[in-house]
Amino acid sequence: MTNIDEADFDVSQGGQVEIIGWIYQYYNTELHDEVVNISGGAVKKSDIPAATQLFTTDWVVRYMVDNSLGKYWLERHPESKIKNDLKFLLPEELSFVPNGKDIQDIKLMDNAMGSGHILIYAFDVFMKIYLEEGYSARDAAVKIITKNLYGLEIDQRAFQLASFSLMMKARQYNRRILRNADVKLNLHVFVESDDIAPELLEKIPDDSKEDLKYLIAQFKDAKELGSIIKIDRDYDFDRLRNDVNNVSISGIDLYGIQESRDTILKVINLAEDMSRKYEVVATNPPYLNKMDKELKKYVKKYYSDYSGDMFSVFIYNNVTWLAPSGYSAYMTPFVWMFIKTYEKLRNYLVQNKKISSLIQMEYSAFEEATVPINTFVIKNTPSNDSDGAYIKLSDFKGGMKTQKEKTLEAISNPDCGYLYRTNQANFSKIPGSPIAYWASSTLFNDFVVGKRMDEIVSPKVGLQTGNNNLFIKLWFEISNKKISMTSKSIEDSIKSKKKWFPYNKGGSYRKWYGNYDYVVDWEDNGYKIRNFKDKNGKVRSRPQNTNYYFHEAITWPKITSGKFNARYRIFGSIHDTAGNEAFTNNHDRLIAVLSFLNTNVAQYLFDTLNPTINSQIGDFANLPLLDLDNEETNLELTNQLINIAKLDWDSFETSWDFKKHPLLNHIADDKQLFDAKLLESGYVCAKIVTTVPCGGHNNGQLSQKRKRLAVRNII
Repeated sequence: MTNIDEADFDVSQGGQVEIIGWIYQYYNTELHDEVVNISGGAVKKSDIPAATQLFTTDWVVRYMVDNSLGKYWLERHPESKIKNDLKFLLPEELSFVPNGKDIQDIKLMDNAMGSGHILIYAFDVFMKIYLEEGYSARDAAVKIITKNLYGLEIDQRAFQLASFSLMMKARQYNRRILRNADVKLNLHVFVESDDIAPELLEKIPDDSKEDLKYLIAQFKDAKELGSIIKIDRDYDFDRLRNDVNNVSISGIDLYGIQESRDTILKVINLAEDMSRKYEVVATNPPYLNKMDKELKKYVKKYYSDYSGDMFSVFIYNNVTWLAPSGYSAYMTPFVWMFIKTYEKLRNYLVQNKKISSLIQMEYSAFEEATVPINTFVIKNTPSNDSDGAYIKLSDFKGGMKTQKEKTLEAISNPDCGYLYRTNQANFSKIPGSPIAYWASSTLFNDFVVGKRMDEIVSPKVGLQTGNNNLFIKLWFEISNKKISMTSKSIEDSIKSKKKWFPYNKGGSYRKWYGNYDYVVDWEDNGYKIRNFKDKNGKVRSRPQNTNYYFHEAITWPKITSGKFNARYRIFGSIHDTAGNEAFTNNHDRLIAVLSFLNTNVAQYLFDTLNPTINSQIGDFANLPLLDLDNEETNLELTNQLINIAKLDWDSFETSWDFKKHPLLNHIADDKQLFDAKLLESGYVCAKIVTTVPCGGHNNGQLSQKRKRLAVRNII
């Protein structure tokens, strides 16, 4: 709480809303941390609000609304002076749209509204428009909350805070608004319809009864599904509402008909607002990929192409809520721009909608979330070869305050060097359609004319043991007699009669050679791993691409700290899912490809395909390679680098090929310190060893036998 800016308490600066949102998040912090830190399990329905609610930073809200609602109005009223008040409107030439809508007909929805931050700022923008159109502030306040603003929420407390904030905002301009019983907000909290009295339905006319039954079935898990409930029928909501209201209740209400009637009326209102088309849908959607069984089943049924995370479901779903040429605005993790999980979402947006603008933030800028963030606006129209505006803040560390400052700098100075304009049709030229807005036309062409990496080598994922603690050990934990270092095939491994074999788990940043740390239990062709099952009898392991086991390869870690790094892997290893490998029977071609992978050019290409820390095998497969004409020269240089890296790796005890520490190679050069012959005989080592205290045994002296053993180990 001590980190909240003092301005957030100032009502004249909008602090009324900021402070309500921050306080709500503060009191939810403990529960949020408890829920999101649960390992291995799905988030329960009752925990979804705590797991997914994050207060949206004020400047991001302004960017979202300025570039959706503000832009929508300016396209139809280019002479409007509100442009001067939209501080986060990205600079671009607006396309004039003939105006056919009254301001009262422009609707904005936040379908994951939380405490209402987006709605409150949208109120301010609407107020400026109404005043410019000649309305009084008093009348405008009523119209904004009854005609323009809509919101949905699954959490009762957040819904109450949003309602309170919006009414207080309206009261700033109309002090009598709380006395007006006819003023009703278009905000809803989801209610579940799993306990509707059948006696109520018996009183409903037949032409409405079936529709109501279907609606009731759709909302039975509304607290979990929320805004992604699919309203897939056309309803006559006025008729349904009238039929429910006309149900009479006489005497004692034994069956709870009144309560059921109230619930159904809320469901009807929810469904009606979820069936509308909106000029603007703006939200910070929930980030959730640990879905429970029922939620996952529903998402797979209705949103299978976008089911990687709840935020990606919202990205797609919200676009479908838009009126023609409407705008949807979001703040989400930026992984949807790059990784394969969201490829179908990217293809849908690139081919059918327009990415109007996007801001990609620095990796750790948004401290409230454990994921890198972006904010962007989609227009419900094909791109028609027009450019979108993109701001890349990846190089600017310092949190959200720095991101705000750099965004404003880009808006005031479009030539700043990190504001880009590009045609999204270019994204489809790159396999997987990553949103690589900063790529040059030359680079896009390289992806078109270049040969894909998977046409040159075969990238493959490897073994998933199902229990690494059981089946994987550090090599020095196992007797050398039980390890086979020389198997070149599955057949060799079986013939060796050994239990343990080198295992590639990726490892830390290292180029050319190294990270031979682990061995895996692959005795009898991995019999134990292949048959490792959970308590329900389900096989937990996944031995993948076994025909490539033990072959020489190029390897790179799945998780990187930033820079891509590749190494040569000699014959004899099995690779893990975290230690991806690529194969070819042509040794020289393998080395030539390795020489390319560790260049700055390859790093730039990887950053284009996927700038996250998760380097997927599909990204490697999609790399373009123009030629290997200088293969002979590269081979010589690359083999030298591999040998240097191997020498370095083998210079320390962590290598199973360790012979002698490199410092010992130079002791003989300095006659003033040591005599090389004495060192080789072990005499000096023996003298050193005898002076080392040994836990009080023999008064710090070692037996002659233990001296010899110690000297042998040191040398």
